[in-house]
Amino acid sequence: MINLIAVIIAIAGVLAALGHLGYLAMLNNAAGKRAGGTPIAQYVKTRWPIAAGTTAASLFAWLLTSGGTPLDIIAILLAAGSGITATKALQSTQQKYRSGN
Repeated sequence: MINLIAVIIAIAGVLAALGHLGYLAMLNNAAGKRAGGTPIAQYVKTRWPIAAGTTAASLFAWLLTSGGTPLDIIAILLAAGSGITATKALQSTQQKYRSGN
């Protein structure tokens, strides 16, 4: 049962990290096409390490779910931590560049 919980949390962590990665990619693409988008592109460049790190950590956590119960517990902690970090980083970036408000 704990393995199922670990897998679900790991998948959620991967999805959160990939969401952040995808948002940064879209933001970078839009900044490249827009005149005056250089400051945004520079900001995105500083955020890539966070996105890559949380993605790698969550994928590693998912890999750990193939082990026993102790590894499942580690996977839960790692996936939850990386998912929360990715979500907060995504919200921070969205809030900085939110338009229409």
